[in-house]
Amino acid sequence: MSDIAVAALLAATILIASTISVEIGLSVALIELVAGVVVGNVFRLEAPGWLSFLGSFAGMVLTFQAGAEVDVPQFRREWKASLSIGLVSFFAPFAVVGLLARYGLGWSLRQAEIGGLALSTTSLAVVYAVLVETGLSRELVGKRLMSATFVTDIATVAGLTALFVKPTLWVVPFVLVSLVLIVGLPKASPWFFARYGNRVIEPEIKLVFASLFLLMWLGERANSQAALPAFILGLVMSGHYVEHRKEQERMRVVAFAFLTPFFFLKGGMSVSAGALWANLGVLALLFAGKMVPKLAGVYPFARRYTAPHAAFTTLLMSTGLTFGTITSLYGLNAGIIDRTQFSLLIAVVVLSAIVPTAIAQRFFHPRVEHEHEHERATQRPVAPMPPAPAPAREGVSS
Repeated sequence: MSDIAVAALLAATILIASTISVEIGLSVALIELVAGVVVGNVFRLEAPGWLSFLGSFAGMVLTFQAGAEVDVPQFRREWKASLSIGLVSFFAPFAVVGLLARYGLGWSLRQAEIGGLALSTTSLAVVYAVLVETGLSRELVGKRLMSATFVTDIATVAGLTALFVKPTLWVVPFVLVSLVLIVGLPKASPWFFARYGNRVIEPEIKLVFASLFLLMWLGERANSQAALPAFILGLVMSGHYVEHRKEQERMRVVAFAFLTPFFFLKGGMSVSAGALWANLGVLALLFAGKMVPKLAGVYPFARRYTAPHAAFTTLLMSTGLTFGTITSLYGLNAGIIDRTQFSLLIAVVVLSAIVPTAIAQRFFHPRVEHEHEHERATQRPVAPMPPAPAPAREGVSS
């Protein structure tokens, strides 16, 4: 199938996924993931180069935007909650899946480490997409989720770097450019926006995209990942976007209308139905190895810090996609895991993006509007001011 034919097929799939999402009330990201699995296996499609490129860039854009949604003052106030939920969300499945793969499935130590890392993640992309689509990104529950997800994925990137990544000399310019962008872009943005912002050609969005492409290129040359500096770049830009909401909304439109559908479709297309059918028992074991420790580990802390939304928080913290895919792909390209192990890990990653999110949205979606009504009802009423005395009319003596 030619590239243009693949593009036409995927464009039609994206449109259908959007309409289904509206009709059944589930996040379009989940529908696109499922659609990717169906299209990839029914039409036996291998992701073409342009789709891999678009999907990788879309992942960086989502990561940047997720960082921009983190409420930094709130993160500082509630750092104990973010660290507690985020770290247990990483370490519990990493330990369980690693031991399960090593001693239960007979994988080598390096393969077990890749499996543990790939299934320890929480998906920034899925969490962010769901929160934005449902209007929860501005609510306290959404801000807490983003902060905890940030901690989990930092731990995953740190683990992958410490255990496997051997950086090249390009790591020096990669780190230097990352620091320059992280420090300089927030300072340059007010001037840049005042000079070039609010134009139909959107120079401010192009500035962000150029920065992300530069980080991706240097990260690839350094044999590292650009996702972490992209997230931190979004984090330090969050204050700018608080003052320029329209700019952030326009970037969302570009991302959700064009870029992110290809990211989620590509994730679904990576799943090989044939390999899964032949290893259903292993698939179920790995899925349980990820979900059970995630749910059991996160829920007690969620009960403490995010009540009454503990179940919703726990389920979304159990998702995986972005860094799980990155880690699995790294293991495959480095020759650590084989194609079957890769398909199993990717399938678990995709299932963990779909199943807990669907359950969270259908049965545990926060009723924040009721909370606001309760807060207003319990506030002490303010006594009305007495009416001002009427001015005396001219010619009338007292």
